[in-house]
Formats: sequence, structure tokens, C-alpha cells
Amino acid sequence: MLDPKKLEEIAKQISDAVPPGVRSMAESAETRIKQVLQTQLGKLDLVSREEFDIQSQVLIRTREKLEAMESRLAALEAEKSAKLK
Repeated sequence: MLDPKKLEEIAKQISDAVPPGVRSMAESAETRIKQVLQTQLGKLDLVSREEFDIQSQVLIRTREKLEAMESRLAALEAEKSAKLK
């Protein structure tokens, strides 16, 4: 779900922003930042891009079926109404 490479990149950017005097602690800070990011992002209700795309396609197909059913129902209602007259 979460791209580990992207998390590493974010953690690296944060650790690179650490002042030079604290740079010696950057490695442990980077590891800790990655852990915190993974924990916090793991709490979010996220889906992968692939799952999002799949669900979007399912929704498109469902809408198409609904529109077809609505058209069919309207035709059947019109036919019934014509027969009753």
C-alpha cells in the first residue's frame, strides 16, 4: 500500500534538513523518522493507486449498467402505459 521507497525519500529529505551540528545523529534520526512515518501513514485509511483505479473502473461499469436499466425501465413503463390506453 505505502511505497517504502517514497518513505525513504521523505525521511532522507527530513534528515538532510537537520543542522550540521546534529548531522552525526542523522542516521538514527532517519531511521526513527521512517518508523514514525510508517506508523502514522499506516493509521490512515489509504488504498493503493492500483486499487483506486480498479474501483474507478467498477464504478464506471456500474453507472453504465444503471443507465441501461433506467432506460429499459422507462421503455417498459411507456409500453405498459400505451397498452392501458
